[in-house]
Amino acid sequence: MIRGLKFISIPVKNQDAALKFYTEKLGFKVATDQPFDGEQRWIELLIPGAETGVTLFTPKGHESRIGDFQSMSFWSDDVVATAKQLKARGVEFEQDPKVEHWGTSAIFKDVDNNKFVLSSK
Repeated sequence: MIRGLKFISIPVKNQDAALKFYTEKLGFKVATDQPFDGEQRWIELLIPGAETGVTLFTPKGHESRIGDFQSMSFWSDDVVATAKQLKARGVEFEQDPKVEHWGTSAIFKDVDNNKFVLSSK
């Protein structure tokens, strides 16, 4: 049976710049960084404390997804504190934390202008 998600792919233009952003600004850890097809590397990152990871990889034909809203949400126990910490590291937020009846959310951008929701669980 399916037991969960192993990783989700984030489309990127420049793998080196993306790797620097996700490790230095977001604090993700490199699990795998190896050649893939002569044009890209297969880069898998671990999110400390999470079971699901991310890959910095753009499948051929999916380049138009780079710089768009990504249909995934990162969660944090304290969105306001996490957003403050990420801003201090230079992460740009399109929407500051907003408290709703269901929880708190914010929207941040990566180095390729991909947009992600940061929300409470």
